Amino acid sequence: MSLINRLDTRSDDFRARLHALLAFEASEDASIERAVADILLDVRTRGDGAVLEYTRRFDRVQAAFIRELDIPRADWIAALEALPREQRAALEAAADRIRVYHERQRAETWTYAEPDGTVLGQKVTPLDRVGLYVPGGKAAYPSSLLMNAIPAKVAGVGEVVMVTPTPDGVRNPMVLAAAAIAGVDRAIAIGGAQAVGALAYGTPSIVPVDKIVGPGNAYVAAAKRRVYGTVGIDMIAGPSEILVICDGGTPADWIAMDLFSQAEHDELAQAILLCPDAGYIAQVEAAIARLLPTMPRADIIRTSLANRGALILVRDLEEACAIANDIAPEHLEISTAEPECWADLIRHAGAIFMGTHSSESLGDYCAGPNHVLPTSRTARFSSPLGVYDFQKRSSLIKVSGAGARTLGRVAATLAYGEGLQAHARSAEYRLDDGSAS
Repeated sequence: MSLINRLDTRSDDFRARLHALLAFEASEDASIERAVADILLDVRTRGDGAVLEYTRRFDRVQAAFIRELDIPRADWIAALEALPREQRAALEAAADRIRVYHERQRAETWTYAEPDGTVLGQKVTPLDRVGLYVPGGKAAYPSSLLMNAIPAKVAGVGEVVMVTPTPDGVRNPMVLAAAAIAGVDRAIAIGGAQAVGALAYGTPSIVPVDKIVGPGNAYVAAAKRRVYGTVGIDMIAGPSEILVICDGGTPADWIAMDLFSQAEHDELAQAILLCPDAGYIAQVEAAIARLLPTMPRADIIRTSLANRGALILVRDLEEACAIANDIAPEHLEISTAEPECWADLIRHAGAIFMGTHSSESLGDYCAGPNHVLPTSRTARFSSPLGVYDFQKRSSLIKVSGAGARTLGRVAATLAYGEGLQAHARSAEYRLDDGSAS
């Protein structure tokens, strides 16, 4: 069996083979859905008692009250101070870059005045309270905490509440250190669907939030999907993806490792190379074969590449860009000379990495832009997580007397046309109120 699929756009079956590789439907396991529905109903009904019970059952952590599960801020600071110097410096450098980038996204309130004195505009306000889910145990990602919490704080969110499971009471020190750096306001040692339910519905000890963000397992994803509407959520993310467009000028080992960087996430991750140089594709395939045995997660990478990976020979880079727009990848590397000209042809991608030195892994950790990105072709209509996800907009309308006389006639005509007489009369009352302003 080949290590990775080989495709050629000149082949008659190219489109069919490509779409088969791209096909992914997030399966909803019926047993998970039932369990999550029961947990959420229980949390909504019994509040703290249900959360404590599930924490004892699933995380093997005993507590009589939720406040016993609060992780004191002093513990976060202690974790930060205990980190090795290089690790702390890396976290702080990443946080600084993420903060500087996201500060440019902050939207501001604006208004404009019309000649008759009517003022229209938009008021931008932050969310009051956001819940941040952070996986615990071995699957702990302090980088994701930074990417979720920092934009929320830049947006001006009043309170960021972190929930993180601590199986057997084990707390991840890097997660706690990242919470201290990012400015999290409260941390609670709970996880799973019960934590999502507590954040969404509130309990006597946990104030409900306005939005829940952050990655989690299948139970967390199912719970976020169910509470959407009661609260906002960031997105339901699919498997990780990378698409590389290369002209053949980048060392083959670099590209092979870039493909590995996403394939190592899980067996369903997708890694694809588009290149017009058949000889170079052969070099990348040889590099894959040579480097794969050196990878600690070789089995995961091997399965990912064999089932969903591809090396695709294209006619030229224009065709590569057209295919990239069809795929709408989470991560797109344009590893070519003069990458900006090819980036101009890209309409659909979560993040675009331009040039041979712009590896996707830098975006995951410290480049600055957010690494929470749309997957499974949703980049056609979705954007990366950002400050705008933690701000909302209210329309501002201040109509002058003169404006009411002009607009009132328009509104009344339209309202009568729709059969809504009260709307029309409401506008008409203001046509001749004697006011000059």
